[in-house]
This record gives sequence, C-alpha cells and structure tokens, in this order.
Amino acid sequence: MITFDGVTKRYPDGTVAVDDLSLEVPTGEITVFVGPSGCGKTTSLRMINRMIDPSGGRILLDGVDVTTIDPPTLRRGIGYVIQQAGLFPHRKIVDNVATVPYLLGWDKKKARARAMELLERVGLDLRLAERYPFQLSGGQQQRVGVARALAADPPVLLMDEPFSAVDPIVRASLQEELLRLQAELNKTIVFVTHDIDEAIKLGDRVAVLRVGGRLAQLADPATLLAEPADDFVREFLGRDRGIRRLSFVPGDGLRLRGDLTVPVSAEVSSVRGTAEAWLVVVGDDGGPLGWIAPKDLPDSGTLAEVPAAPYGTFVRGRDSLRSALDAALLSPSGNAVAVDGSGRVVGVATREALDEALARVADGARG
Repeated sequence: MITFDGVTKRYPDGTVAVDDLSLEVPTGEITVFVGPSGCGKTTSLRMINRMIDPSGGRILLDGVDVTTIDPPTLRRGIGYVIQQAGLFPHRKIVDNVATVPYLLGWDKKKARARAMELLERVGLDLRLAERYPFQLSGGQQQRVGVARALAADPPVLLMDEPFSAVDPIVRASLQEELLRLQAELNKTIVFVTHDIDEAIKLGDRVAVLRVGGRLAQLADPATLLAEPADDFVREFLGRDRGIRRLSFVPGDGLRLRGDLTVPVSAEVSSVRGTAEAWLVVVGDDGGPLGWIAPKDLPDSGTLAEVPAAPYGTFVRGRDSLRSALDAALLSPSGNAVAVDGSGRVVGVATREALDEALARVADGARG
C-alpha cells in the first residue's frame, strides 16, 4: 500500500504544486490521478519514487517512509512508464526491456530471457526484439515501455500519461492490454491522466485533483459518476457523466426477444410477409450477419442473396448497458444484437427494452 499523509510540495518561488494531500493507494489495485493541468498529478506521482521530494508530510510504501530509502534502491523496485516510452535509442528492444535486470546484476542470458517473456506478454512480435526503438510504431514503443517497467517484477508501477501520445485506436488497445495484464499480475499501480474517460475505464479508484494540488474527491468510478462531491468535480466529469455511468450498469438485465432472428438459409418468401420492421440474419455458425427489412426484400431467393445492413452487438452477461446502447445506435433498426461469449446470437434487445432499462437506472438515481 502507498500512503500519502499530509503531503505538500512547495517550490522556492512559493508555488504550491501539491497541498496537504492525504490518500491511500490499495495494494493490487489501479488508482488513477486525474485533473486539469497544474493540479499536481505528475508531481504527486514522482514523489513516490523520489524523483521529487516533498516539502512536508510523508509518503509511505508498505509503512516505510520513502525518504528513508536510498533513491536508486527505491527506484529499482518501482516500475516507471512515461509518455513517449523513454526508450534508449542506441539499445535494441530486448536490451531496453532488460535494463533494470542488468542493473540488478542479472547475467545477460537470464535478463534477455526475461525480456523476451515480457515482450510476448505485452503482445509484441518477438521478431521486434532485435530492432531499435526508431523502427517501432508509437504504440509498439509504449508496449516496450510497459515491458521494461515490469522486467524486475516490481510490486509497484507508476504510469505518467503513458498512452496520451498515440492515436485513439492504439490508445484503446493499450488500455485493454493494461487491464489484461493487471488481471494476471495484480500490481499496485498509480496512473496519471488528464482524460476522465481513461480514468474511469482503468481505475479501481479515481482521485480527482484541483488546480493547486488539493484532493477534490477519491472514489470508485461508479460512485464518482453517481455522486460527485461538488460543482468542480461535476464540471470536470462533464455533461455526459450520465452516459458514462451506464458503463457500470450490467447489460444482462435487459429483456431479450428471441423471435427477431432468421437463418441465412431461409427463403425470402417465408420472411417477406412478416409484420416485423427488422430481423437479424444469423449465419450457419450462429453469429449475426446483419439486419434486413422484410418489406424491402425481393420476391424470391434466399436470404444469403440479400445484402444485410450493419449491426451492433453486445456480449450478454459481460458487457454494460452502455455497450448495449452503443450497439443499438450502430444498427439501422435501433435494436441491439445480444451474443454469447462465442459470438452466437442469443436474442435482440429492442428499443423498448433499452428504454425500460434506462428508466430503471433513472429511477435508481432519483431514489
């Protein structure tokens, strides 16, 4: 556990970057520091590994004041991932990852074997190991940065806006990779971001900081969205915090209809007269192929010969109500296709069913 006990950082010119910060970072969880520029997020992070020392208060690592630990010794036991990865340009990827094991005195064979294991774990092609950083994309470099931070198996991982320099698609992929790794490794992670969506996606707990380095609220994402502490937090979360809240509402309570599907092998003549405005075509493997409007079908043939409209899906029992709503918005029918973990269609959540679920959420918020 990491404990901030009345921590303050005041610079010689009088600027206060962090002001009397007290909070706990639980072992094995991701705690995200989020807030506007100038709120002390990065300063707070860097005080944990003594890249910056506090002016007052204490930071405890498993009960030990970090200022009593020699900085190089402290840092070798804490993984650190920064924006732009910070790789050594003159070292091959495998040797970048093995940096800390080398510093700890591991022999080259053992250190490189550990590096190769981690490159695979973070989802990189092992053929990249002998390349140099400039030969990798931004997203690949960030994965190397994560692998390097994990090389000596540190219990604590500090991440300072590590994904902010990559494009949105790569960023989403890296976020998912971090969550997957955390599920396996259970590190104590402090993650800094200015993006509230990233904070609520990744954080077990989210610390919202004000300009001037004061803590505005510390809560799990669902509580933060449902019960912002004050107007500052409410405004920082944005006008669409209600939509974000749906990410924490399970979608498995949605009422599904099983009569809005039709097999791709069906004859058009058997479908054309149905009263339903839309039906979802299901392939031979049970997966969705798209939506059709019966009234617009030709006079003959099979559904395999008819172009199907795009569809959106959510995984029943895993995805949130927000995912189901997104799936409905991606479909011309306004309905969402529910699939199981293997991608087989299990039913359709209609607009009416979605409205019912949203009404239940709204009633719960009023209650």
